[in-house]
Amino acid sequence: MKTVLQIVLWIACIVLGFLIYRSVTGPIEFDKVKKERFAEVIAKLKDIRKAQEAYKTVTGKYANNFPSLITFVDTAKYTITQQRDSSYMEFDKTYQIDMLKEVKIIDTLGFVSVKDSLFKNSDRYKNLASVPYAQNNEQFTIKADMVDKSGYRAPVFEVKVDKDIILYDQPKDLRDRENAHVSVEEVNGPAIKVGSLSEVSTSGNWPPIYDKKGDQ
Repeated sequence: MKTVLQIVLWIACIVLGFLIYRSVTGPIEFDKVKKERFAEVIAKLKDIRKAQEAYKTVTGKYANNFPSLITFVDTAKYTITQQRDSSYMEFDKTYQIDMLKEVKIIDTLGFVSVKDSLFKNSDRYKNLASVPYAQNNEQFTIKADMVDKSGYRAPVFEVKVDKDIILYDQPKDLRDRENAHVSVEEVNGPAIKVGSLSEVSTSGNWPPIYDKKGDQ
């Protein structure tokens, strides 16, 4: 019985030691995995934002689905224009004399492909909808709308994905803690997103650590 008890105690010690080890290293490993995966997801959201901003520049609104957005990137063109000042003389009926009129003239210089402008030689725009690391090929949720701001109707959009989809294989207690984050150094809330359906904004909810110089 003494031998059996010693074996049981040794097993208990080993299990306890492993649990202590995991309690220390688990969050560290989780943080490493999280940052690696979040970085790729945020990079994809930045691509989506660029495509949406181009869509709005050309159409005056945002795309409400990925097929429309991807087709737009694949086929649309920017119009390159140049604005210049000009003037001419025009007879003024009030003063009964010729008077100088100043105008602004917009010249069309040409066209450039949206695809080449945003993505150059890459075709990654064709997979804008796909969420990196998703287990079951989940896609981002995309919505577009119009909001009233001080009497002005402004187009808005929002694209997001739940953190649980990205971190599906990580411990639930650590995922729950991640979803409850409220900090300027973390991606707050249960989802990573860009844009807003209630505010005129194209910002993302990630901290500056995920941005390169010049990104927003």
